[in-house]
Amino acid sequence: MPETNKFDTTNILVVGTGGQGVMTATEILAEAAIALGHDVKKTEVAGMAQRGGVVSSHLRFGTKVLSPQITPGSADVLLGFEAAEAMRWRHMLRPDGLVLMNTGRLVPPVVELGLYDYPDDPVATMRAAGTRVFAFDASAIASELGDLRLGNTVMLGAIADHLPFPAEVLESCILKRFARKKAEIVELNRQAFAAGRMAAQEAAKTAAEAA
Repeated sequence: MPETNKFDTTNILVVGTGGQGVMTATEILAEAAIALGHDVKKTEVAGMAQRGGVVSSHLRFGTKVLSPQITPGSADVLLGFEAAEAMRWRHMLRPDGLVLMNTGRLVPPVVELGLYDYPDDPVATMRAAGTRVFAFDASAIASELGDLRLGNTVMLGAIADHLPFPAEVLESCILKRFARKKAEIVELNRQAFAAGRMAAQEAAKTAAEAA
């Protein structure tokens, strides 16, 4: 889990493209923090989210939080649902911050329109700049479980061991959302959460060995 800063506030930036569940993931993280009595503030910039545009969501929680906006250089964790977007927001991290990145490629419309070039290797670029990155293919994990929409839960599983509260609290908040659904849907999300945790743990080992 990240070290608490001098203001006793945890700052998490969640980024990706429309349809990946960035806002839903932030809402669930906020619910988990609220359940433990934290003061919580969050804000989103959706853009053309419903058309696959870029999306970013700021989440801050702690004893007392005055602003929902994370200032550049102060994010504890950057949760990147899309690799290029994670790279684009790297400046928001604190020096010892962590990037948890889905390497599954989902090219934003700005690239398809020729306005920007997609980076050749976002992970290598960030690591070359000294950023701590745990990279894994959350999209492939979700596909293996039978539903790309599970990528949201995979990403939440990945961040679960890097929060200032037990992973079980976050898992409980996720599963409560599906309490009225079929039992197999609840079980699939349980599996996706566990798979995300495992993927992040394996990515951490790989990064440590490469260091």
